[in-house]
Amino acid sequence: MSSKWHWPISGGKGTESQTARLERSAQRFGDLRTPEQLQEHYLIERELADRLRLAPRSQRPGLYCEVYDELFRRVGHHPQLHAANGAPRQREVDGLLALIRGFLTRSTVLMEVGAGDCALAICAAAFVKRVYAIDVSEQITRGVSCPANLSLVLSDGCSIPVPEGSVDVAVSNQLMEHLHPDDVREQLHNIYRSLAPGGVYVCITPNRVYGPHDVSKYFDQVATGFHLIEYNARDIRRLFASAGFSGIRFYAGARGIFLRIPFWLIAFFEEILGAFPQGYGKTIAQTGPMRALLGLRVAAMRPRDG
Repeated sequence: MSSKWHWPISGGKGTESQTARLERSAQRFGDLRTPEQLQEHYLIERELADRLRLAPRSQRPGLYCEVYDELFRRVGHHPQLHAANGAPRQREVDGLLALIRGFLTRSTVLMEVGAGDCALAICAAAFVKRVYAIDVSEQITRGVSCPANLSLVLSDGCSIPVPEGSVDVAVSNQLMEHLHPDDVREQLHNIYRSLAPGGVYVCITPNRVYGPHDVSKYFDQVATGFHLIEYNARDIRRLFASAGFSGIRFYAGARGIFLRIPFWLIAFFEEILGAFPQGYGKTIAQTGPMRALLGLRVAAMRPRDG
């Protein structure tokens, strides 16, 4: 994949305008880091992502943990290392909790896959019986203070190391896109197995129509960082159905308000926007109303007789 913004931050003709463009783009996404830090993050993440993309299946289980721990060690200014107590992060957690709250009861066993800083898992623990917080990185979960009903579990990236059929609600936020394309079905199958019959998996993943959504968004036209593949609604519905899920539902919304919407509506706008020249379609898709519609928020059930 080609990168169109491989430019040095300092020195060279035209650097000032390129730096200013990067600063404006970062501000739009609420990232307060310097252009130098963004480029450092990008180059390191792309290097590690390429290592994961090119690794054979036999090496990837251990490699997920390795590359993410290395990223957080080498990129000390990574947003995930500093966002846990910030107001934007709390607003994000509040929105996620609003999305899943209707699926939770006091007797629910909840599992968050890709828990990261565990902010959502910790907040949700107040509403449920038990929480499993699963992640591949020991580095990002280090120092997390957990309530008594929350268990931290390390995974190799594909495995879901909880008892089969023990989970009522599973949730992941910005996870699927981090998996190697050849590992996605395996992880979905493992999540399916972890759910009790009638259990629900709520999955939030960015839509590639207005991507990329990793750090490469500042430099490339398609994801080249740790978003190994980004999806659209058709992809997600097909993958979930192939794993055995039923009742696949899509939701649109923002700021804690979500409504169920028909699949065909998202697919229609994806197709229309995809027909525009790339820059125009992406510009329209990145507007607030379109992101509220196209952001992939999916709830799917393990059949009661499954």
